[in-house]
Amino acid sequence: MEESTSREKVLKKVRNALIYKTDNPFPHIDFDVPLYELPDESIDVLFAKQLMDTGGKFVYCESEADLVENLGAINQQADWNNVFCSEPELQYLLTQAGVPFHADEMDFEEIEVGITGCESLIARLGSVVVSSGQESGRRLIVFPEVHVVIAYTWQLLPDLKQALTALKTKYGTALPSLISVITGPSRTADIEKTLVMGAHGPRELIVFMVESNNPNSEAE
Repeated sequence: MEESTSREKVLKKVRNALIYKTDNPFPHIDFDVPLYELPDESIDVLFAKQLMDTGGKFVYCESEADLVENLGAINQQADWNNVFCSEPELQYLLTQAGVPFHADEMDFEEIEVGITGCESLIARLGSVVVSSGQESGRRLIVFPEVHVVIAYTWQLLPDLKQALTALKTKYGTALPSLISVITGPSRTADIEKTLVMGAHGPRELIVFMVESNNPNSEAE
């Protein structure tokens, strides 16, 4: 009897594939070998170049004290309004920098600048990895016009593979329901091939990278 729907045909093929597994047709390929070779330059320089090539802005900070100074300066220069931050560690730094911010959910719809941490930075792509496992949650990475990321050098990884491995190490089997790789400001050219910034998220991405050792490794 012929299957009644295309869906049933597809599910039958999936079941058969799970039951009757085939041998690896490429047994001599080493899947652990990196697909891309990293340039000779340091990964922090590579990240900065790749980020700026995608339209993002990069600010290097020698220490948290330097970060505080830079945050205060850019706040005055850009005249930030309605800043929102929900992560206590970052709220402390913003207070030190004299940057007023909101943390009450009642003020969320009015925000223009969202400040978050991140899971990691990917040097080869100039990308920022974020997840719903962070205290900032899902909305703060897509809702505001300006997304400011505060990251540390110990979060900088060569490629996407290492970033995914770091997530598995951190969360184990309970991975966050949302894991996103942000590469530059949001943009699209779907309509008449005209580039539109901020189409599906922030139109401006700023990454502050602070020189720092991993506090978890120091504790060990």
